[in-house]
Amino acid sequence: MALVLGLGNPGERYALTRHNVGFRVLDELARRHGVRATERTPEYVARETEVRERRLALVAPLTFMNRSGDALATWLERHAAEETVLLVVVDDVYLPVGTVRLKAQGSSGGHRGLEAIEMALGSREYDRLRIGVGAGISADLRRHVLEAPSSEEAKAIEEAIRVAADAVECWLGEGILAAMNRFNRSAGKEVSES
Repeated sequence: MALVLGLGNPGERYALTRHNVGFRVLDELARRHGVRATERTPEYVARETEVRERRLALVAPLTFMNRSGDALATWLERHAAEETVLLVVVDDVYLPVGTVRLKAQGSSGGHRGLEAIEMALGSREYDRLRIGVGAGISADLRRHVLEAPSSEEAKAIEEAIRVAADAVECWLGEGILAAMNRFNRSAGKEVSES
């Protein structure tokens, strides 16, 4: 089974903040492909669907961002019998607003959600899809990610969510390298991260 773990904070207060783009990618995929089953625990809510003839779990933690690893650990424990391929979808303040980047492995870059995932897995070797939300003017990144974007930024983020869903579909069908080559773009040119 493929698992797409979209990171964010639970609750209406955070729904449209920059930190919750991961949840919104899950919603876009569920809208496109429907949902066959839903599983709910105190740590997460999971929706199951099928994309490109593969089972796909769309998992949103019900823990806060810095405890995202708890949700992942619980899901993996409950589905231990299934071989799982993981993609984590997350906001990134170091990318320009609306940028989409995939990577096969790497550091957390100081992102608390990714740090929690690394702790749960005991590894940095997992695929991730990052959506740029910009750093903002303030040095207070925590405040920045917990705010709603401006209307101009919101348009770029909406488009990035659609592109990110396309990238997830490519990742499912063709793998991380093909998705990186197709979706990691810089100044209008395709680039490959390895």
